[in-house]
Amino acid sequence: MKKYNLPDFILVLVAKECKSLLQERGRLDDKLKSMNDTSLELLHRVFVGCKEDSAGKYAQYRFYAYVSSMYHKCEVIVNDTIAGASGINHKVPVAVKNNGMYIAIGYNKATGNPINAKEITKFYNMVDDIKNGEHGTMLIDGIYCSSVGFRGDALVELETLSKSRTNDPENKLNFKTANFENNIYSEIN
Repeated sequence: MKKYNLPDFILVLVAKECKSLLQERGRLDDKLKSMNDTSLELLHRVFVGCKEDSAGKYAQYRFYAYVSSMYHKCEVIVNDTIAGASGINHKVPVAVKNNGMYIAIGYNKATGNPINAKEITKFYNMVDDIKNGEHGTMLIDGIYCSSVGFRGDALVELETLSKSRTNDPENKLNFKTANFENNIYSEIN
């Protein structure tokens, strides 16, 4: 497991789920040694075996690690609530902060049918609303990942919505999509 260089917040989540102790400081190897067998087995199932569970929790852990790997030395927050310009408080599975400012938010669909155009539009509108709110001034990335795939109409819809944005650099938003297949997340262009 030490080869996987898992972020601390994932170790904390797994330790909490498995009621395990976790050494807070030190090398990854020492942290892993401080965890109970149940938590180590879960980490192995999720990251080495790339197993699936009916609730999609394993896919969520992999998603958290994927987003974290994209933003080195940034704070990754799980299950955050961010107010948008509309006044709606959006529940965001993953938010990334740099110097206290939101720079990216991510969503993952772990189970069910492939992502459709309606789901993409809902995600786009949420990201746009957050971007236009007081907490979104530095937001630059919206990441939508899937363990169940994307329908073609969804990707076309996201491209259409992205192109409809003004070319103003201050309001720029990048939308990234990634699919989990063959035990790895691959960005879709």
